[in-house]
Amino acid sequence: MPRLTRWFIRAALGHLLIALLLGALLGWGRVISLPPILTAATPVYFHLLMLGGVAQFIIGVAWWMFPPLSKEHPRGNEALAWAVFFLLNGGLILRAICEPWVAVDPQPIARGGLFLSALALVAAGWIFVGLLWPRVKGR
Repeated sequence: MPRLTRWFIRAALGHLLIALLLGALLGWGRVISLPPILTAATPVYFHLLMLGGVAQFIIGVAWWMFPPLSKEHPRGNEALAWAVFFLLNGGLILRAICEPWVAVDPQPIARGGLFLSALALVAAGWIFVGLLWPRVKGR
C-alpha cells in the first residue's frame, strides 16, 4: 500500500472520529443547552463526515487501486497527490474553524477563511480528478 494511501486513510479515520464525536455532542444539544458556536457546527459535522471521512477514504483507496498509468510512474504525479492531501485536510480544518465563527459573528476574517477553505476543497477535488482521469480514460 502506498504511503500516501495510508495517510489518506489515517486522516479519514481521524475526521470520521471527530465527526462522530461532534455528532454526539450536537445530539446532546437537544437535551442540554450548548453554546451558540457549537450549535452552529452542524454543517461542519457533515463536512467532516462526508469529505473528511468518506471522500478521503475513497480518494486514498482510488490512488492505490486504480489502473497504473505507466511502469515508471504507476500512479502519476505524487507531488500533486500530496497537494490534494494537504488542500483537502487544510480546507476541512479551516472550514471547521470558520464556518461556526461566521454563523455566530460574521467578521471579514472569518468569511475570508471560509472562502479560502472552499477554494482549497474545490482545488483538491479538481486536482484529484486530473490525476485519476488519465488512469481510467483508456488507451
